[in-house]
Amino acid sequence: MEGDTFSGLGNGTNIDTKILHTFQKSFVQVQNILDQNRLLINEINQNHESKVPDNLSRNVGLIRELNNNIRRVVDLYADLSSSFTKSMEVTSEGDSNGAVNSDGKGVHKRHRPT
Repeated sequence: MEGDTFSGLGNGTNIDTKILHTFQKSFVQVQNILDQNRLLINEINQNHESKVPDNLSRNVGLIRELNNNIRRVVDLYADLSSSFTKSMEVTSEGDSNGAVNSDGKGVHKRHRPT
């Protein structure tokens, strides 16, 4: 399956299944972190509402963990953006012999010997 292409974007663009797998893996990681953040925020809110000194002290560590998770999400999205840009550059290099119509479909030009 590696090296296979997927042309399900509707505009004729082929995407390597390895790239799709990488994107999917990153999005799953992001979703897991966001789910964890939801739980952390709920616990932080409960601790805050309880006004119990030990719970309020615990919030300091929970907020640090939340901030670190947010940094991880930002890093994952930055990596995704970079990977996407690189994959599109590779795709466009493969299509460099063709032009693109206004409808986004490729038009292959023939090069005539001079």
